[in-house]
Amino acid sequence: MATLKVTVGNSKQIQQRTRNRIKAAQEGADLDEAQPVLNFDSYAELSRLLSPKNLELLEAISEHEPASISAAAELVDRDYKQVHRNLSELAAIDVIEFEGGGSGQAKKPLLAYDGLEIDIPFTDSNGTTSTAAP
Repeated sequence: MATLKVTVGNSKQIQQRTRNRIKAAQEGADLDEAQPVLNFDSYAELSRLLSPKNLELLEAISEHEPASISAAAELVDRDYKQVHRNLSELAAIDVIEFEGGGSGQAKKPLLAYDGLEIDIPFTDSNGTTSTAAP
């Protein structure tokens, strides 16, 4: 599994980075080490989705590989509904995925990545202050 790179910045900066990467590929640069990237538009969004409780939940899934959402909730000693909501949000941003969950089956939460790498540049490539604000 790969490590997911997490960034905060406006979409124009991300689009420019993508264009630069495409140009580099067209010029023959080796892009085999492409790392998946998850971008948040604001620090508030990053903070909400990667909250301490969600990080604790991800760590519990990594260490114990719970067979269901209920088992994950027990591991972190939290209410099933809260854990279900948190896992659904994490699945929506592709940090986790579910296995199973058919008729009468429990959904097993699985990590989609080995880890998260947080990258929050405070200046863009021109040396000017980023537009992302805390």
